[in-house]
Amino acid sequence: MDIGIVGGGINGLCCAWVLQQQGHRVCLYERDELLAATSSRSSKLLHGGLRYLENREFRLVREALRERDAWLARAPEFARPLRLVMPIYRESRRQRWLVRAGLSLYELLAGNSLLPASSWSTAAQLSALDPALRSDGLLGGYAFFDGQMDDLALGRWVADQARAAGAMIREHVDVRAVDRSGRITLDDGSSCQHQRLINVCGPWAEELLQRSGIASPYRLDLVRGSHLVLDRACPQAYLLEVPSEPRIAFVLPWQGKTLVGTTEVRQSIDAPVACADSERNYLLALLRHYFRGQGSATEVIGTFAGVRPLLRSATDPTRATREYAIHRDGALISVFGGKWTTAHALACKVAASLQ
Repeated sequence: MDIGIVGGGINGLCCAWVLQQQGHRVCLYERDELLAATSSRSSKLLHGGLRYLENREFRLVREALRERDAWLARAPEFARPLRLVMPIYRESRRQRWLVRAGLSLYELLAGNSLLPASSWSTAAQLSALDPALRSDGLLGGYAFFDGQMDDLALGRWVADQARAAGAMIREHVDVRAVDRSGRITLDDGSSCQHQRLINVCGPWAEELLQRSGIASPYRLDLVRGSHLVLDRACPQAYLLEVPSEPRIAFVLPWQGKTLVGTTEVRQSIDAPVACADSERNYLLALLRHYFRGQGSATEVIGTFAGVRPLLRSATDPTRATREYAIHRDGALISVFGGKWTTAHALACKVAASLQ
């Protein structure tokens, strides 16, 4: 088939790659540069989503864990295993037995993974590894493995695979409207006809349908996630409970520095996407809570933020589902939601919906 794809984030690029490999003729349209928005502003993790188990999203976690391992295998130059530690304190919301049960389920859902199994470390062992970690009330912690990636470099690698397979990728081409017949209208007033048209614009998927006069079957909850880059090395990657909240945040090594994130703040489609002062203070307070001598604003050498398109499912974004949805309307296929880790699996499901 002749297939048009609107959106040059990781989900759109994986769709182009998979569909072109299957013998279709693919043309992808991106209004900016590839991966210029959410797809290059992630937490740099390839992961199953350990905390998604608390929302009982077992199908998604299983898929994401299998895809995590697939990315590590197919692009080791841009993705590597990462050891994370979740410290447990006397005041922690999640007790040791619960974390152990969650990790056991995580490993079960991962299937025959090549990554090492999780393990318990004593408080003394954690303190020896990272003397800055707060020791009062520390019971120990669980170490487990996920993946870390260079999201921009890995996304560009996917784009190269799609081009090598024969896909046409057009940057700086703004699609103003789509219709159910597969026709797109560009910003200059010209139009193109495709046998199938895939709307995979991430945060802008719903807006494109509305602009085209097409009712959207799903509503998106746009949630900004902000990160800080600190001018210090990070001796150990951490998964941390946010004090007095059910949320989880990360402290990660990144290019010789420390990456801290993420936040969850609702975002309007037209508002600038940037780390607010309140988010900066929120993440610095997290650091001060867990690490001695850290959390000073003077250490912040950079910030970045991306917008996650979540299916609207809960008042609290923390409780919102991370699942994605694919909807077919005539020749038009729209994708709502979607994680970086599961982009290739999502593309395979889009391919299955073409007929």
